[in-house]
Amino acid sequence: MTETILKIDGMSCPMCESHVNDVVRSKFKVKKVTSSHKKGETVIVSESSLNASELSEAIGATGYKVLSVDSHPYVKKGLFSR
Repeated sequence: MTETILKIDGMSCPMCESHVNDVVRSKFKVKKVTSSHKKGETVIVSESSLNASELSEAIGATGYKVLSVDSHPYVKKGLFSR
């Protein structure tokens, strides 16, 4: 599993978060996607790593700008993990 964190410019409300999440879900095979307009980021959990340029292009088509993409192995955070 891979966690991809996108820094996104242009999200200003919960509806913006929803637009970004919908685009990611429709264009890519993901397990989970959450966005925060306050943090200016989207976190994606997927089985395999996603193509950064394809992510930027898909999100850019909705009017938002991807500033950075950071991918790393996903570590599930449980109730008793540190």
